[in-house]
Amino acid sequence: MTLEAIRYSNNTLEVLDQLRLPHESVYVPVRSAADGYDAIKTMTVRGAPAIAIVAALSLAVELARHEPFVDADAARGYIKAKLAYLVTSRPTAVNLSDAAGKLGKLVATITGSAEDVVMEYITAAELMLVDDVKDNISIGANGLTWAKKQFSEDSFSVLTICNTGSLATAGYGTALGIIRALNASGVLQHAYALETRPYLQGSRLTAYELVHDSIPATLVTDSMASVLLKTHPEIKMIVVGADRVARNGDTANKIGTYQLSIVARFHGVKFVVAAPTTSIDMKTVSGDDIVIEQRKPEELVTVRGPTVASDGSVDIADVRSVHIGAPGIDVWNPAFDVAPAALIDAIVTEKGVAEKDEKGNFHLEAFF
Repeated sequence: MTLEAIRYSNNTLEVLDQLRLPHESVYVPVRSAADGYDAIKTMTVRGAPAIAIVAALSLAVELARHEPFVDADAARGYIKAKLAYLVTSRPTAVNLSDAAGKLGKLVATITGSAEDVVMEYITAAELMLVDDVKDNISIGANGLTWAKKQFSEDSFSVLTICNTGSLATAGYGTALGIIRALNASGVLQHAYALETRPYLQGSRLTAYELVHDSIPATLVTDSMASVLLKTHPEIKMIVVGADRVARNGDTANKIGTYQLSIVARFHGVKFVVAAPTTSIDMKTVSGDDIVIEQRKPEELVTVRGPTVASDGSVDIADVRSVHIGAPGIDVWNPAFDVAPAALIDAIVTEKGVAEKDEKGNFHLEAFF
C-alpha cells in the first residue's frame, strides 16, 4: 500500500502532518476552510495536486457542518468567497487556482435550492480525490511506456528532486509515480533522490516513500547532482514534478529544478516533467509570467528534528529547532525556479506524453 497524505470519508478530513515526517506519522484534522488554508500555508500538506484537493475538501467539510443558507445565491456567494480565500495560500502552484476556478464555475451553474448547491459542491470536491489517483497511475504508465522506447538498456537509474509521490498527491504520485511504475515493471535499476534544500522534501519525504515501498534508492545532496551524473552513466533520466507548466512548456518546480535541466543537457540525460493536465496553465504564455513564491528566511537558516545521542540513537520525543546560519545574514529564499522548455525532453500527463516538434515547440493545447 502506498502512503496516504489525505484521509477523507463521511465529511471528515485529515491530512498527514508532513512537518513531522519522517520521524512521526501524525494526522491533523481539517474542519474548515481556515484549517485548510493554514495546513497549506504552513506546508503541513504540500505538493501541487494535494493542496488543491485539501483546499477543495476543507471547504466541503465546512459546508457539511454549516447552518442552512437562506437561499441558493447566499450559498454560491459563500463558496465563491471561500475559494478566493483558499487560492491565496500558495500562489505558484496552478492546481489550486485551477480547482477553485472549476468549482466556482460549477457552483454558478447549479439550479435549485441552497442545499442543492452545497451537495453538488461536496460531490465535485470528493470526485477530485478519486480522479487524482487515477490520473497519477496513468502518468506512471505513460512515463513507463515513453522511457522504455528511449533506452535500449534492460534497466536504468533515475534521479529526482523534491517530493512528488503519495505525500504530494491523493496517492501514487506524478514523478515518483513514474519511478514506481518503472520499479514495478522491473526496469528501474536505482532511484537517486536529492535532499531538496532548504525544506528537505527529498530527504524527509521522498526518501520516506522510497523506503516504505522498498524501492532501491540513495539520497544525495543537491550539490552532488553534477558529479553523480558524471560518475553514474546508468542514470538515463531525470524526472521532476511541476507546480505550473506554461503554455510553451516552461515549467516551474521546486528550487533546484532549473539547474538540473542544465546538468541533464550537458551530460546527455533525458529531462522529463511529470504533471497532470491540471498543472498546465494555458493562460500563462511562458515562465517569465509565473509568480515565484518567496518563503521565510527561517527555512534557510534553521533545521528542525529529533536529537541524536552519542550512540547514534534518535529521540523522537525531543524535537528541536537549531539555527545553522550566521546571525544577521541576509536571506534570499525563492521556493521555485523555472526550467525552460528548451531543456525539457518530454512532459508526461495522464492524457499522454508531449514532445517537441522539429522546431522545438511543445503543443500542449492538444491535451485540451
